[in-house]
Amino acid sequence: QVYPTGEKSNINAFGASQAGQVTEITTTEKGESTVTIVNSNGVTTSQTLSTGLQLLVKQGDIVKAEQPLNMDPNVGGFGQEESEIVLQSSARVLGYLAFCFALLLTQILLVLKKKQYEKVQAAELNF
Repeated sequence: QVYPTGEKSNINAFGASQAGQVTEITTTEKGESTVTIVNSNGVTTSQTLSTGLQLLVKQGDIVKAEQPLNMDPNVGGFGQEESEIVLQSSARVLGYLAFCFALLLTQILLVLKKKQYEKVQAAELNF
């Protein structure tokens, strides 16, 4: 995702803007990280990564162009590990089944009562 200002949001993986060596990594008071990369021609570029992202590179690493600088925040995370799934407690499931059975029985009895009432009305009209 991209903010209206053109900056990437903090749910993106940031790639290196150029190939070269990571010479400096600084963190601001807000928690943003600034990664400085120097290429083989001596051209220096700085990239600011959003707060809360876990960096994959460290000072002195050699990076390629568009190599990820941080872990992709969309992969893994909360609730994505494999575990046993428990949908409901058995007492709640049994209670729901009893409620559905009672509802069904009530509906059937109401229909039967309506049929009985219609028969009485029809019998009264015949007299």
